[in-house]
Amino acid sequence: MTKASLNGICPYFTMFPLDFPNNILGRKAIRGEWVMDPFCGRGTTNYASRMLGLPSIGIDSSPVAVALSQAKLANTTPESIIATAREILAEVETPQHVPDGEFWEWAFDANVLYMLCGLREGLMISCDSDSRKALRAILLGGLHGPRGKTRQSYFSNQSQRTYAPKPAYAIKFWRSKELRPPSIDVIEIIKYRAYRYYDGLSEVASGTIIQGDSRLTNTYLQLSNDIKVSWVLTSPPYYGMRTYLPDQWLRLWFVGGSADVDYSMNGQIEHTSPSIFANQLKQVWQNTGFLCKPGARLIIRFGAINDRKAEPLPILKESLKDTGWRIQTRKSAGYASEGRRQALHISKASKRALEEYDIWAIWQG
Repeated sequence: MTKASLNGICPYFTMFPLDFPNNILGRKAIRGEWVMDPFCGRGTTNYASRMLGLPSIGIDSSPVAVALSQAKLANTTPESIIATAREILAEVETPQHVPDGEFWEWAFDANVLYMLCGLREGLMISCDSDSRKALRAILLGGLHGPRGKTRQSYFSNQSQRTYAPKPAYAIKFWRSKELRPPSIDVIEIIKYRAYRYYDGLSEVASGTIIQGDSRLTNTYLQLSNDIKVSWVLTSPPYYGMRTYLPDQWLRLWFVGGSADVDYSMNGQIEHTSPSIFANQLKQVWQNTGFLCKPGARLIIRFGAINDRKAEPLPILKESLKDTGWRIQTRKSAGYASEGRRQALHISKASKRALEEYDIWAIWQG
């Protein structure tokens, strides 16, 4: 297993590359220093910290993001993950909630859906052990994606792997192509993914992942007073990016959410105007600063999306005013890659790549 493989346990459309935190922390951090990401997403900063022997904190309001980030800090083995899956299926012989309707009939083979629901219910009852956290992320990563030509590695009918298919469009597509959901061996896919991501994983992780709103001071009260952070590496939502939760609706269902697409914005930063957005980001920077040592560094990757006429740098600079963080430098982070970074995510507007920036700041209190 390459060191980077666990970071790919589940696609996530707003991820920054592992090289971003890995290069910074690898060159500048001292072993034992705490690292924090208040918008941790799929846990790339946390996984880079693990690779380098650094304890880390991750915060995100999305339960899917939290589940993926927790898996990046799981200390377990493929054998334990597979045994845990079998144990859950033995415990939950008859799942209580199996969604029905045309979408579910086209999306999953009936027996596959039944087993997934059993695993879902077992993990909702208990997901405290590292093997269960790893299993949950493995299932989230395999929940939907393309059909394989030689082997199946996803549980669903033909789908995007990065974001969930919307029911009406998906049904129309599957019916027009006469694509029925494959009958696959759930345990075999778990086994394949468990060995792919956790076999030979030698770096022991330490740290914590919190589900919460990073704008709220109460979120940070879950952390020990003894923790003093030296590095904050993060990429907040770009102004106008509001589709995190509905685009992950199937994975949200798996971790306990609704079996229907939920378009609510609970726990999300408001995007009603650049000034409101900047003021809410300001709350996050102030909260993170209170956990930091004097001289701690904050590195923010930020950009824009094509359908919003708002320059990213003025928004970010405004958010940092009067927070205790002093901007030291600004660096270009290059241009977003289609389909992988926030700036061009499912944009129907101009496909012009937009420049992204890294802002470095120092905590002065």
